[in-house]
Amino acid sequence: QAQLVESGGGLVQAGGSLRLSCAASGRTFTNYAMGWFRQAPGKERILVAAITWSGAGTYYSDSVKGRFTISRDNAKNTLYLQMNSLKPDDTAVYYCAANTKIATLHLGPWGQGTQVTVSS
Repeated sequence: QAQLVESGGGLVQAGGSLRLSCAASGRTFTNYAMGWFRQAPGKERILVAAITWSGAGTYYSDSVKGRFTISRDNAKNTLYLQMNSLKPDDTAVYYCAANTKIATLHLGPWGQGTQVTVSS
């Protein structure tokens, strides 16, 4: 059974940085795209960053472009999200997901999420 486990969330002041990790286990995600979604209270879950299996292709939402960097280590089955220059609007639960392509990441599977809180 596929399992994705996020870690690295926490409380940080505006302007600070966090690095999220997502460890994949239980099955192989070879040739799978992976991505990070976030969901703020009362809002829908949105894709903020995604990466293809090779790492050659990436996607960033306009809200995080230039501040967040997605990467992956396929040998470790781990996905990362480096978040810099954090803003209070980045406060959300962050989820990782995997699927055959970026366009279908919203279908999951999903991790349980990690809370990121940015104070002003």
